[in-house]
Amino acid sequence: MAAEPEGPLPSIRRCSRGDLSAIVDLFRQDWPRAEVREVALRDAFERGLASPRQRYLCAEIGARVVGFGSLTLNHSLRETGPIGRLDELVVDRDHRCQGIATLLLQAIEGLAVDVGCSRLELDSAFHRKDEHAFYEQRRYERSALLFSKQLS
Repeated sequence: MAAEPEGPLPSIRRCSRGDLSAIVDLFRQDWPRAEVREVALRDAFERGLASPRQRYLCAEIGARVVGFGSLTLNHSLRETGPIGRLDELVVDRDHRCQGIATLLLQAIEGLAVDVGCSRLELDSAFHRKDEHAFYEQRRYERSALLFSKQLS
């Protein structure tokens, strides 16, 4: 069951260049042991902002970014339209369990539908059991294993 919002509901909007430092802070919260290379992230973020295949959304309360989600549009020869891929969905630790992730996810789903996606996919690490439950509560199904190989 989704948590009821405790404070003001955030507004959901497209991200802009000025949001990057807040997004980096969110990533550092979510991945505290990972090195967040801000220069490389800035380059990737700016390429994404300019790409017709990428959509970035921020959840904002007041003037503070408290959540971030990203949608990538992929094309496959076996599908008739684009397939949406949810790449990131992160909420500030002080604002979790208040419905913000659900609002971001709904906005991303809406964007995906608007551009013709019939499906939205994501991956989640095996150890992220709470996240798995979050997605399953929102009718996402486990449908595949993700295989990955680090390339030099």
